[in-house]
Amino acid sequence: MQLNLTSDEVLTSTRSVRKRLDFEKPVERKIVEECLEIALQAPTGGNNQGWHWIIVEDAAKKKALADIYRANWAVYATLPGGKPRGDARDEQLPKVRDSATFLAENFEKAPMLMIPCIEGRLENLDVAMGAGAWGSLLPAAWSFMLALRGRGMGSAWTTIHLMFEGEKKAAELLGIPYDKITQGGLFPIAYTIGTDFKPAKRLPLDKVLHWDKW
Repeated sequence: MQLNLTSDEVLTSTRSVRKRLDFEKPVERKIVEECLEIALQAPTGGNNQGWHWIIVEDAAKKKALADIYRANWAVYATLPGGKPRGDARDEQLPKVRDSATFLAENFEKAPMLMIPCIEGRLENLDVAMGAGAWGSLLPAAWSFMLALRGRGMGSAWTTIHLMFEGEKKAAELLGIPYDKITQGGLFPIAYTIGTDFKPAKRLPLDKVLHWDKW
């Protein structure tokens, strides 16, 4: 299903979808492969194309990944939050937290899960090398999410499963060579309940734009 959105509409209405994921409607492999073909057109440092994509359909493996995520979320959710920021972000936080809790409780219900990976271990890289490495994966993963949106589907970029040795557990579960490959997240993949997503509330541009100096 193509929504025939303009490029600006796709860019301004692609949301992190959690509560509006349709857990009942099957997802076709062909559609996901189309979205990944688009993602592979993203820029990558040195043209290395060191990305890998693991799509999980198996119910037992989805459940095991969801259990890793839930265990980490149970700890993460108890950690103290940051200081109030005094703007609209404070008002949005309870909704975001409630949505994230819902996804943690229902992760394995998504028809597919996806883990984007990049060759190499990145945790000990300096800033320049780390930025280059992540910059070789993140644009492609975002392109994947945009392509899903244009087809009436949605996802959410989560990283909680990577915490507290969770990345190692997921690597063992899926046969990922942990010493050679870094995982970049865990994405649910599903059609969305409705397609009427709109631009989100953001800080005004003049609060974050700097010309010539900070």
